[in-house]
Amino acid sequence: MPNFDLENLYSKKYKIIAGIDEAGRGALAGPVFAAAVIFNNNINYSIKIKDSKKLSSKQRLRSYYEIINSCKVSVAYVDNLQIDKINILNATFEAMKKAIDTLVPQPEFLLIDGNRYRTTDKPFKTIVKGDSKSLSIAAASIVAKVSRDNFMIEVADRLYPNYGFAKHKGYATLEHIQNILKFGITPIHRIRFLKNILKEPQLFVSNY
Repeated sequence: MPNFDLENLYSKKYKIIAGIDEAGRGALAGPVFAAAVIFNNNINYSIKIKDSKKLSSKQRLRSYYEIINSCKVSVAYVDNLQIDKINILNATFEAMKKAIDTLVPQPEFLLIDGNRYRTTDKPFKTIVKGDSKSLSIAAASIVAKVSRDNFMIEVADRLYPNYGFAKHKGYATLEHIQNILKFGITPIHRIRFLKNILKEPQLFVSNY
């Protein structure tokens, strides 16, 4: 379970520490989202804060509202057109940078989920599986995930109701691939991601 060990370690030198995580990196459609969270020690610990993928949708939603009401939070995204242009890794870094730059107050130190990040003017530490180790990163993972899910439900699914975006959120489920083959590519699909899938779709089905 995530805890404050990393935050406490770096708080000896830095007062304001933010956790950073993304959502939607592996999807076939829609934006990649990122969130930055400065944790508030007064948050209600009765809620579940851990890797967003390990929570049910109801648990995530409850945690999401507690986090945004109790912590300093910023959310940003990069759309599919930019993902196709600069690739998903750079798009993820760009979404993270946007979230960091718009966070108030500005953090002095960053805890970032993953194994790398690009050069920044702020000191940072990348942490593999950080959402299972740091509460700040876990909170960011929940905010990014819920924010992206809401976009896919409220925007993508309404614009393109034949694709089932409200259910699979743009990931490579069998239903999603079948709908792409049946109805074609929408303006929110990531073309880079679809080239191989359209050749041999049965090899790329994933569970959401």
